Amino acid sequence: MALKHSITVNFGTIDPGYRGEIRVVMFNLGVEDYTIEKGDRIAQLVVARYEPVEWEEGDLGESERGAGGFGSSGR
Repeated sequence: MALKHSITVNFGTIDPGYRGEIRVVMFNLGVEDYTIEKGDRIAQLVVARYEPVEWEEGDLGESERGAGGFGSSGR
């Protein structure tokens, strides 16, 4: 749909505690109207493992690159 009709979807993450209906947000970036028919395949669901993280505040110290932005690594 994206290539032929300029239809795209908004992607996101469903957190592990969510129990409601899963919906798909779609955008028509083209100039022509497009009708979604019952049974059309409009999105894919990727199931991934959720790993909770415990953050620990610390000091990373200095590095060779420092605070330089894009392109500052010399590569």
